Amino acid sequence: MLGASTLAQAAAAVTIHGPAFLIPSLRDQLGLSLPQAGLVAAAPTLGVVLALVAWGMVTDRRGERLVLVTGLLLTAGAGGLAVLGARSQDPTMLGLTLLLAGAAAASTASASGRVVVGWFPPQRRGLAMGIRQMAQPVGVGVAAVSIAVTAERHGVASALLVPAVAALVGALVVLAVVVDPPRPPRVEGDAPNPYRRDGYLARIHLVSVLLVVPQFLVWTFALVWLITDRGWSAAAAGSLVGLAQVAGALGRIAAGALSDRVSSRLRPLRWVAVAAAVCMGALGVAAGLDAAIAVPLVVVATVLTVADNGLAFTAVAERAGPFWSGRALGAQNTAQYLAASAVPPVAGVVVDRIGFAAAFALAALCPLLAAPLVPAEQEHPLR
Repeated sequence: MLGASTLAQAAAAVTIHGPAFLIPSLRDQLGLSLPQAGLVAAAPTLGVVLALVAWGMVTDRRGERLVLVTGLLLTAGAGGLAVLGARSQDPTMLGLTLLLAGAAAASTASASGRVVVGWFPPQRRGLAMGIRQMAQPVGVGVAAVSIAVTAERHGVASALLVPAVAALVGALVVLAVVVDPPRPPRVEGDAPNPYRRDGYLARIHLVSVLLVVPQFLVWTFALVWLITDRGWSAAAAGSLVGLAQVAGALGRIAAGALSDRVSSRLRPLRWVAVAAAVCMGALGVAAGLDAAIAVPLVVVATVLTVADNGLAFTAVAERAGPFWSGRALGAQNTAQYLAASAVPPVAGVVVDRIGFAAAFALAALCPLLAAPLVPAEQEHPLR
């Protein structure tokens, strides 16, 4: 169950985040400006925003397996349409088809997480969810290694075959492996709205929104920065970003295991926020000085800025319970992706006007604000 859920999420991540690595080719082959290319790259993220809560509601009512298989098959189909959009060299058509692909890929966000939460007990859930959450940076790493080089050598259309094939493989594996986790029988009145209880879930959503800004800034522009400011080739830059994403995946596992060990999702979440703020600030200074340490710092930033996702995701699922977790996880991811969809075009404007270093440094403010917003541990101990 864990392996199939992780593969499904990784396939979706290739679709959602892969277009960020097309930015250099979109500029060279389609003649787009950096803000325009960033807008096209953000299209799948916007699609995710539009569909997440709906997929979560379907998951609550119809189960995880159906949602995963249906969503991944639709992702593969929309990916094929994106290939046609790239061949037409029409940025509008390409953006719309990528938006549809992202909306379909959103199906995995709640459903694959619920498979893990449903099949693992609380004392092992943090580690299991950390493994599942490694799917996102692994998917980004696969995209970084394959999509940028394929686009440079064979064109944008050929590069977009990668996420389409990944989604199809994910659908077949889920069909063969996944079984819906057991859940207690629902009795009228036994599933109160957790958002009416207190502000716990809302605060975690807000923390996650703030932490996603530096994450998507690094994901979207690390490769572009290495190529344009540091003079790296697309192959070398893509390889480094891919290795950094693998390190980020391992970091998510470590964060999840730590949360099991200290019996808390919230304390490690606060620690990650502080560390991310320090690292992004240091990266901004190093990049501005053109210091050699800026390259290893971008790797460390890639690790730290993704380490929070599994912690927050697990905390939301545990708090919401089996009858609300689909919608709560949908809301969690909607808030994150809504912020994330704004990062590429907005950061593109910032980079155009004041440079990469300033963009990295400004992003440090978001985790700095997030740290004190993490709910107090004694109010909601781990169950």
